[in-house]
Amino acid sequence: MPIPTEQEVLEYFKSLSNWGRWGDDDQLGTPNLITPEKTKKAIATVQEGVTVSLSRTVLWDPAPDVPNPPVHYMVESGEGWASGQKVSARPNAAATDYIGMIFHGYAVTHVDSLAHFFWDGKTYNGNPAHLVSTSMGATVCSVEAAKNGFISRGVLVDVPMIRDINWLERGEGVSPEDILAAEVRCGFKIEEGDILLIRTGQLHRREVEGAVDRSAGSTACQAACLPLFHQRGISVMGSDTGNDVSPAQYPNVPQPIHQVGITAMGLWILDNANLEELAEACKERNRWEFMVSIGPLRLHNTTGSPVNPIAVF
Repeated sequence: MPIPTEQEVLEYFKSLSNWGRWGDDDQLGTPNLITPEKTKKAIATVQEGVTVSLSRTVLWDPAPDVPNPPVHYMVESGEGWASGQKVSARPNAAATDYIGMIFHGYAVTHVDSLAHFFWDGKTYNGNPAHLVSTSMGATVCSVEAAKNGFISRGVLVDVPMIRDINWLERGEGVSPEDILAAEVRCGFKIEEGDILLIRTGQLHRREVEGAVDRSAGSTACQAACLPLFHQRGISVMGSDTGNDVSPAQYPNVPQPIHQVGITAMGLWILDNANLEELAEACKERNRWEFMVSIGPLRLHNTTGSPVNPIAVF
């Protein structure tokens, strides 16, 4: 299918804008669509009580696609406690860890708050970009806006299954037609407040073929999906990728899902999810809807948070 022109994508910043929709001071964006009634309906989808993690394991070693991995070391360990030659200043036996990370990127499963991207000097709802500062952090649109978490109905679009392939090729985008085909084949309809999850098979390919340098490119939803996201009123979208097609398809809008989605729509984005076990669980049940719970950490003045989303069947 032909993709939108760059001019059409630029027009999305106005035509898909949610600025002012939930008030001039709103910092939450599309999760406003997860009403108490929506959450109750999501809970009602639970039939078995079976839970599935949607997170990747956080690893500490560098890889071609993870040049700056998270850092982990033991502050206190169990060494020496059994022999009486402890290597700790602690008066009692316990272990503690230090963890540091740049969670944005292509390795850690995380959500982006609405302070993560800017366009024309502003982020979501017209907040000036300088309010996300080096010294103070995200003084607007911080991840703290999501302190109560997101619990809603989730739906999975398994694109490789729909296309009968193993995975999408790098540089290839998921189209609106893929999403609509999934609705028909799997018997669901994306509704307002839903958490939409898109499996491309990119993580599966990494597991089969190994990691490659990020310059090799990535699949993701194409910018053409943005009007559908807006029309259906999804609250959160996520995938098993960094959520923008690479190499970039538009010189002046290189990351349209993030740039339009976050700054104009107020859409929260879940990057680098692990949807492999979820896809298997859906196939086993022939059921592609479930409850999803996403609980970002209450990190002060930050542009996102690592998460371990949980699907419940």
